[in-house]
Amino acid sequence: MFVIVADDSRVMRQIVIRTLRQAGYDWQILEAADGQEVYDLTLDNNPDLVLSDWNMPNATGLEALIALRQAGSDVPFGFVTSEGSAEMREQATNAGALFLIAKPFTAESFKAAIDPVLG
Repeated sequence: MFVIVADDSRVMRQIVIRTLRQAGYDWQILEAADGQEVYDLTLDNNPDLVLSDWNMPNATGLEALIALRQAGSDVPFGFVTSEGSAEMREQATNAGALFLIAKPFTAESFKAAIDPVLG
């Protein structure tokens, strides 16, 4: 599996990657620091999954997802974000996201969200 982990905080990207490893996912991971980079890296690398923060500079995770869908990408996309309101979850679903994991998260919450997506 090849995955993009996007967050404007390098420390948070490392926490997400560490939590993925704790959940048993030993994937090749590419990091993105903003929404534009998520968009570019996804189109250039065709990953198996994108895990993105919501609030990032240059483009939000939601804007990146919408742009990817408009560009024809159907990459599986999930959010890992500090907010998990019903409104945000609805926006994420409507844009084509498969899940939203709210911080703080655990290896178990990652498995609960990601395993059904992987089939």
